[in-house]
Amino acid sequence: MPTVTVSFEVLPGGLPNKAATYAAVDAAIAVVAESGLPYRVGPMETTIEGEYDAIMAVIKQAQEAVLQAGATRVFTLIKVDYDPHGSTIAEKMAKYA
Repeated sequence: MPTVTVSFEVLPGGLPNKAATYAAVDAAIAVVAESGLPYRVGPMETTIEGEYDAIMAVIKQAQEAVLQAGATRVFTLIKVDYDPHGSTIAEKMAKYA
């Protein structure tokens, strides 16, 4: 399977304030960082590249991290760029570097 790029956003629910919400999101980003896959954090979402199933496993772990951080639920928005020839963060960002 080719390399794909996936952008996702976790939205923790049931937390008492902004600080707790940011801490839960930080827990999700830590999972992504520990995955070893190339990624880029943005203000509204994180983009990660790799093999499709590996990325989906990371997203599942990120959701679980949000719940472990105290959220009572987590909403997740996912965008997938599946190109049979491959898709990378670098090619998407090259003209902005």
